[in-house]
Amino acid sequence: MVEMQEATGGRVSVIIPARNEERNIARVIGSLAGQERLLEIIVVDDASTDATASVLSTLQQTTPYLRVVRVESLPAGWTGKTHACALGAEAAQGDWLLFTDADTEHRPGSLGYWVKRAEGEGWDMVSLSPGQVVHRWWEKAVIPRVFVQLARWYPFEEISNSATARAAANGQYLLVRREVYLRAGGFESVRGEILEDVRLAERLQAAGARMLFLPGADWVETRMYATWGAMWEGWTKNLYWLAEGRWKRALATVTEAWLLEVLPPAGVVVFGAMSVAARRTGLAMILAVGCLFLWLARRARYARELARLGFDRRLANYQGLGGLLMSLLMLYSFCAYRLGWRIEWKGRAYAPAGTGKRP
Repeated sequence: MVEMQEATGGRVSVIIPARNEERNIARVIGSLAGQERLLEIIVVDDASTDATASVLSTLQQTTPYLRVVRVESLPAGWTGKTHACALGAEAAQGDWLLFTDADTEHRPGSLGYWVKRAEGEGWDMVSLSPGQVVHRWWEKAVIPRVFVQLARWYPFEEISNSATARAAANGQYLLVRREVYLRAGGFESVRGEILEDVRLAERLQAAGARMLFLPGADWVETRMYATWGAMWEGWTKNLYWLAEGRWKRALATVTEAWLLEVLPPAGVVVFGAMSVAARRTGLAMILAVGCLFLWLARRARYARELARLGFDRRLANYQGLGGLLMSLLMLYSFCAYRLGWRIEWKGRAYAPAGTGKRP
């Protein structure tokens, strides 16, 4: 703790909401331990039913600045994450609050760098979009494609420009001045929201906060979903509201994905096969070549977008499959909310329609 005690400037309370995170919690705490400007790590154990509490108890024996807040039940009108974050903020003593997820891993020096930069440049909130670790084929197809779409919907430059009316943040890494957080009403003001990070950013903007939103693969990374089922549940819960609950935007996204990503490679195969079967270069060959050029052009653009977000450019090979799966997830999320299908995340049910809030 010597280095942290000698650090000058604002100190940070790191707040980690954790529900059934026995596999991840030690890693995130280990990656934050010893970071410059760190004052305390507050883990809010959100009624976990696995070994999360036991792991935290063991860690507390060797981590004196680790504090644990236990949640036994969820009050009506709150989502689990907003409630956990709000409790963590209430217990925090730092000048800055860093809200981060239990499945993140922070690079050495990252915390001190961003606090210093925020203080030096006058930012009240810094949010990073972490690097996304992907292992299995469905992760490689879906996760990069969704984050590219999010970057299109919520452009970093636009969000970081105080002259615009857009606001957004990524709750996987959200660093905010405590006084500004309190002035904006904190997570209590967005207690029932599914997109609590975006809604909090809107509250911060309304309170006059200067906000910086950037790709953050160089500073923090995460693996969001370890199973197909968890991924399907997670994006079902979020995608429709990330499209701002607007059916026209959801439909436009699906249509674009099919026309520019799914159908072109299929067209190359179908029209190419038709041309070969006919043994002549006619309309089928022209259509095959046209689909090929469209596919390659779209793939090149996708590779550039992936690189900017910290993904391997080679993941562009999954673009067609990613466009297909993302469009199916978008349609399912839309139907789930509008038609009243059951929506769950980590054992909790969410409202099937309306404002995107938990009942």
